Amino acid sequence: MAATDTTGGTDPLVIAGETFGSRLIMGTGGAPSMRVLEEALTASGTELTTVAMRRVDPKARGSVLDVLRRCGIRVLPNTAGCFTAGEAVLTAKLAREALGTDWVKLEVIADEHTLLPDPVELLDAAEQLVDAGFTVLPYTNDDPVLARRLEQVGCAAVMPLGSPIGSGLGIRNPHNIELIVEQANVPVILDAGVGTASDAALAMELGCDAVLLATAVTRAQSPAVMAAAMRHAVQAGRLARLAGRIPKRRYAQASSPWEGIGTS
Repeated sequence: MAATDTTGGTDPLVIAGETFGSRLIMGTGGAPSMRVLEEALTASGTELTTVAMRRVDPKARGSVLDVLRRCGIRVLPNTAGCFTAGEAVLTAKLAREALGTDWVKLEVIADEHTLLPDPVELLDAAEQLVDAGFTVLPYTNDDPVLARRLEQVGCAAVMPLGSPIGSGLGIRNPHNIELIVEQANVPVILDAGVGTASDAALAMELGCDAVLLATAVTRAQSPAVMAAAMRHAVQAGRLARLAGRIPKRRYAQASSPWEGIGTS
């Protein structure tokens, strides 16, 4: 396990050889204005932020891309809104041409109701994009088998959901997240379902390497304040993971030994 100081100042996140000081990755969807988004991004301390390429015109002024450039935050284009492998691959290639990056957050959803990943189309798209030289970060189900397959085809990270996108339900299956962490040789980034800071802290305590979230911040009553809370939650959860929690016990255990206690 990597060394760290008690402030979390070391122990950076490394994805595909790139180093990030923050383990909180932000999405940009749902912000009521560019001003609010910029305040939240600044408060979050994020160094990597996703942008839905199907909803952004890279040539337009005053877009989210301008905010990211102004804040010095790296752009991670995503394929949100794609339902097939073909759509996702095309969107990734357009993003590469428009933004000059081979990195892509891969989303291939099954339907508009659940926004859950389509595992068949997702794996197909991941294979095509890896073969085409992309650094692929796939949004996936909390399925350890699928996560392993995505890593085997060459994905640079795996991004299991905590619960459906925008639901705020937190991590519904922590056992599966732990199984994914145990077997992974690439970073595990919890993506989707985070509702509040304790969800982000739990993800890190379970062993995730980072957390990606958007609506928990952008649709909070005070986005910048919630972004700061998420920033500290991710740091606290990481430190707790590195520190090692005490075992859960069925019965009480005195914090001090009984030996030496006088009797009357």
